[in-house]
Amino acid sequence: MPSVTPPRSDPRMAALDAWLASLAPVHQLEIDTLQAASSDASFRRYFRLRAGKRTVVVMDAPPPHEDCRPFVHVARLLSDAGINVPDILAQDIRQGFLLLSDLGPRTYYQAIQAGLDDAALQRAYRDALGSLVRMQQAATTGLPAYDEARLLEELALFPEWYAGRHCKAELDADERNVLRDAFRLLARDNAAQPAVFVHRDFHSPNLMLCDRDEYGPNPGVIDFQDALRGPLTYDLASLVMDARTTWEEPRQLDWAIRYWEAARAAGLPVPADFADLHRAYEWMGLQRNLRILGVFARLSHRDGKHHYLDHMPRVNAYVRQVAGRYAVFGRLLRLLDRLDNRQVSVGYTF
Repeated sequence: MPSVTPPRSDPRMAALDAWLASLAPVHQLEIDTLQAASSDASFRRYFRLRAGKRTVVVMDAPPPHEDCRPFVHVARLLSDAGINVPDILAQDIRQGFLLLSDLGPRTYYQAIQAGLDDAALQRAYRDALGSLVRMQQAATTGLPAYDEARLLEELALFPEWYAGRHCKAELDADERNVLRDAFRLLARDNAAQPAVFVHRDFHSPNLMLCDRDEYGPNPGVIDFQDALRGPLTYDLASLVMDARTTWEEPRQLDWAIRYWEAARAAGLPVPADFADLHRAYEWMGLQRNLRILGVFARLSHRDGKHHYLDHMPRVNAYVRQVAGRYAVFGRLLRLLDRLDNRQVSVGYTF
């Protein structure tokens, strides 16, 4: 997003200014250069400012809505695994402030939107796949389990916020059973995968396109504070079925095969047959994208963040890609047709 000067009428800005002033001599902070850098779907927001010959980033995570401690903990786990994450230069957990090293001004998403050429895109994503393999070897000490119960709980967002609030549909008993059966199948299958470090949003908005000389190895990885210990294919599904950037199936497959080869070489517990991995990450992607439809609907209808609706057609297409491939999700696909007000035709499959 464009950099703008944050309004000093903001009640947290006085506290942030005072904190930065206390750090200014040690870190050479030029407080008058403070500019908004980005915000996300939570209460967190980020600022950038000059610090001598470099720039640094400030995280504002206002208590009681946010807690900086998971960020600090996960940053250490990832750094120890060789992942390029921000260094924590200073912290005030009580106030919810972190001073971080800067990983650069451009995310993968921003670079893609600006017209990143295909050769550079391929290099960037090969770097990301290598980072994913290293990340999945990170320690999971202290991370909550991304287990069947949690996976199932997250899917409750779909009937409440997507079907009910966004599509204005009243589900009958049979339709509720269709969702229940599909959700239970997905949660059980995904939870049975080998458990590794899971970022949860390993996709283009959270990968920084880094110049090694200035910002370290590509990619820089951000927004990892919600990490869990969970299904092996979760972050692969996040990357190749990106909620913000459309990737067609040939590209999905190319990157997934490259990941599979690198993961096998690294000794990660991937299936011996790529076809099994393909099925596993597609089902994982179906669970993730059904949840995301609910999340985006909630962000719009509850929080007024309507720009998330722009990404719904893409996420819906990923859902249909998988639901349409596997007969076990046939009833789910017909329900999606009704929710999307599509004309359902009678046909035959052989």
